[in-house]
Amino acid sequence: MLRLREGTMVEGRRLRFCIFNCYPEKSRERFDAVGAGHPHDMFRKFLLEYVPGCEMDICFIADLDKPLPTREELEGYDGIIWTGSDLTIYHTHDPRVKRQIELARQVYEIGVPCYGSCWGIQMAAVAAGGVVRRNPKGREWGIARGITKTEEGKRSLLLKGKPDVYCGFIMHLDEVAELPPGGRLLATNQHTRVQALEVRYRNGVFWATQYHPEYDLGEMAKLVMARAPALVSEGFFSDEEEVYRYAEKMLALHENPDSEDLRAELGVGDDLLDPRIRQRELRNWVDYLVVPRRKEREG
Repeated sequence: MLRLREGTMVEGRRLRFCIFNCYPEKSRERFDAVGAGHPHDMFRKFLLEYVPGCEMDICFIADLDKPLPTREELEGYDGIIWTGSDLTIYHTHDPRVKRQIELARQVYEIGVPCYGSCWGIQMAAVAAGGVVRRNPKGREWGIARGITKTEEGKRSLLLKGKPDVYCGFIMHLDEVAELPPGGRLLATNQHTRVQALEVRYRNGVFWATQYHPEYDLGEMAKLVMARAPALVSEGFFSDEEEVYRYAEKMLALHENPDSEDLRAELGVGDDLLDPRIRQRELRNWVDYLVVPRRKEREG
């Protein structure tokens, strides 16, 4: 467990978060090898910018040789964030998966508010009785387009301030196929029915998205390059050089977000480039779940 003590105050005490990195160690090493960013660092950056002075722990919960947080430690957090993962959540024979599902159920029981993206939405569903499967439409990668709020989503605090139709950064093969009891579908698109979800289960609330508000265009470009072999083998590109050329255009737009030519060529707008829009889900989670619960607990 990595502990980071930076120091925002609520009722005289700093907000405390834990980020669960859900990738196994070998997968994290592959990220390092190709220069891709680690998702816990992206969430850490968001929290330090939006909740300056907060306290954070980072736990690598897919590593069997590392202990999971104790119940007492979990009870001390104001919010928990779940990253993506390249594990498969319906492979429950895998102890790296099984221990995470059991941990999620414990967190639901304790009642600490959770946010998760990608693997996180699948965890929110499965731990509460939902079902995840391989998406029959195949991989959704790079940019999820036409994400549309449901009627419940239009009333949802998770999506407050988002356009009714928007895009998000994404990279996944699996999808939530059946909502759990207590699940509310908040956003959808043509490729993946469950793009945003709220789950109320036991004593907890879990807000989650299949897409990644924590990523920016530069980090997604690096992830696209890291997934180059898969994107070629699955028929999205003719060869890896074509993948790299596409990713280089993403990086160029990241460096020059006002380029109208690159915006038009890549189909990228402010919903992806402006963090005030792109990160709205994370900001809302802090504002409407984490802080109110903290104040309620403080009495």
